[in-house]
Amino acid sequence: MKLLNTYEDKHEAEKAEGLIVGEKRLASERDGTELIYNLFGEPNWNNFYKLEMFNLPLLKKLIEQREANVDFDQVKHKEIITMLKYAANSFDLSIPKHWQ
Repeated sequence: MKLLNTYEDKHEAEKAEGLIVGEKRLASERDGTELIYNLFGEPNWNNFYKLEMFNLPLLKKLIEQREANVDFDQVKHKEIITMLKYAANSFDLSIPKHWQ
């Protein structure tokens, strides 16, 4: 398990925990005078998509547009792929070829 995301709101953190699959854990800690919630889980693209991280929902729409031969925002697509390369490296994942 790795740290997937941090939340300031307990309900938001619990909702996120319910979305992801696999081994998971929600841990709270004090950051000064505020309480924060760390969501630990399995780092995979499905969990990141469910948490709406790394603009994956937008990437899905862009890929659907591309596959339908509809104009899509190529600049935004490239920005997302660049960000995903960093995430893939950080979490030891590979980016599916059909996303690129």
